[in-house]
Amino acid sequence: MSDSRPVALVTGATKRIGAAIARTLHQRGYDIAIHFGTSAAEAEALAAEFNGARPASAATFQADLCSIDAVQALAQAVVNHWRRVDALVNNASTFYPTPLGAATGTAWDDLVGSNLKGPFFLAQALAEELKKSRGAVVNIADINARYPLADYPIYSIAKGGLVMLTKVLARELAPWVHVNGVAPGSILWPEGKAEMSEEAKAKTLAKIPLQRVGTPEDIAALTAFLVATPGYITGQVIAVDGGINLGGDKT
Repeated sequence: MSDSRPVALVTGATKRIGAAIARTLHQRGYDIAIHFGTSAAEAEALAAEFNGARPASAATFQADLCSIDAVQALAQAVVNHWRRVDALVNNASTFYPTPLGAATGTAWDDLVGSNLKGPFFLAQALAEELKKSRGAVVNIADINARYPLADYPIYSIAKGGLVMLTKVLARELAPWVHVNGVAPGSILWPEGKAEMSEEAKAKTLAKIPLQRVGTPEDIAALTAFLVATPGYITGQVIAVDGGINLGGDKT
């Protein structure tokens, strides 16, 4: 471990967009705190990759982001390990449909917990460290924070809250910390309970002016910029969506 290199905590860092963000920041000289919920094997594999490229440059940390106690323990563990935190990337997210008539309190707690509650209390817990390092926070939001996704009301509400959290933190942590957000559009097709049919994928592509889905690296590149060189940018949420926000049906 080193107290001279900058340190970034990336939540949900083991797969998909999170792994791309962690890998990009590591390549740009950051030591990486790899947060995971249940993907222990993937977290250890990613840490081994990073440490193989640069010794003692990555470590893994498990936490349930729906638990305030766990979030606070995560923040303290990262600080104890590296004695500094320069960037927080709130990437971890739960995503699945909750049609209005079937939505439950359990789903609310899960979706709001991972997408909004966890980022809020993690930023709170790391605020002083981020101020000391004059660091950055980047929240990975979603274009559906602006255009609610049919049958995903709780998820859309949670991401909408994350957009407002970005603005709140930008004001609360100024002038020491830059806080911005990235709002991905269709980057990777959903998996698991949210998996889409081929017909649904085709309909989605038809709405995107660039006529393709994006890549995790598209999100990672902008995130790395907002972490390392945000300049005069704070309180902004930037869409990376192939132009779907230009008009038409967003659902």
